Amino acid sequence: MIRDATTEDLPVVRQLFRELSHELEEPPHRDDDTEEDLAKIERGLEKDWHVLIAEHDGAPVGLAVADKQGARVGYLSSLYVRPAARGNGIASELVRQVAARLAAQGVEVIELDVLTANDAARAIYERWGFAPVQVSLAAPISALEQRLSRPSGPTFGSVHVQTDDVAAVERAVQKALPRLGRSAGTAVTGPRNGWVAVHDELIDREPKLLHRLAKELSYTIGGVVLAIGVEDGAVVRYALFDRGGNVDEYASVPEYHEPLPPGDVIALGANPTVLARLTGADPARVREIVRTATSPAELPPASDLIEAIADVLGVAEAGHGWVASS
Repeated sequence: MIRDATTEDLPVVRQLFRELSHELEEPPHRDDDTEEDLAKIERGLEKDWHVLIAEHDGAPVGLAVADKQGARVGYLSSLYVRPAARGNGIASELVRQVAARLAAQGVEVIELDVLTANDAARAIYERWGFAPVQVSLAAPISALEQRLSRPSGPTFGSVHVQTDDVAAVERAVQKALPRLGRSAGTAVTGPRNGWVAVHDELIDREPKLLHRLAKELSYTIGGVVLAIGVEDGAVVRYALFDRGGNVDEYASVPEYHEPLPPGDVIALGANPTVLARLTGADPARVREIVRTATSPAELPPASDLIEAIADVLGVAEAGHGWVASS
């Protein structure tokens, strides 16, 4: 049974909400706002908030809290079902009745917050029809200050597809880039030495997007694709994909952004065997040129290093200064 809570139910509401707060794995930087949130719920009971209690065999097993926050928007701030009562449709019934009450107030859209790490909850919400509309980001101030205080050099990159079929690459790029945030300046050039180069004015400056594009092209075309670039004018990175799988990843300074476990540092070194098999690179030259260090100062300038690595791998147009209209 689902019913509206009253002020007499405050002890039950407090207990269920505390159980929810205890279960959530809040990010370490978050303060414990349980008491403050409970005070808001108590005040909301005296207004027009919807505080619903689910009962089974006369015992409270679930809680939902929602309110109208705009002319057409409602906010589901809390949803909880005790573990022993889960799997019986109680959560969906709580949300259904919340939706009915909000709809009667003219609400057309319900919003909620969920931690990105809470995969189980996110999957349920998405199954019900919720979809992301914005993402909240957080950064420790110490890490932020450290990164922002570094000298900032250019960030650039490119994707290289191991094929002579330029038309196939163009078709794959046209499908992939709109999903990744395509800009007006995109070019597919080549082939040179058996590689077709892809540059985009926006994605070339975003290493994560660059790697996503390379992975998607590798999967779509079913072959070897390399994403390679420079970050902050200091670090050379590449990721090599084969049929959509990441088969080798390299960073000239693995711990440039943050300390890493020893295994991760080793994993970010070039794999001469894989590079030789997939690109034809000479393993001896890979070991000589594609090296890692603890500081950019221990290696050649990043602009020179990326040119040397591109030469070892046989790709062209990987260095800085390439313009999409050229």
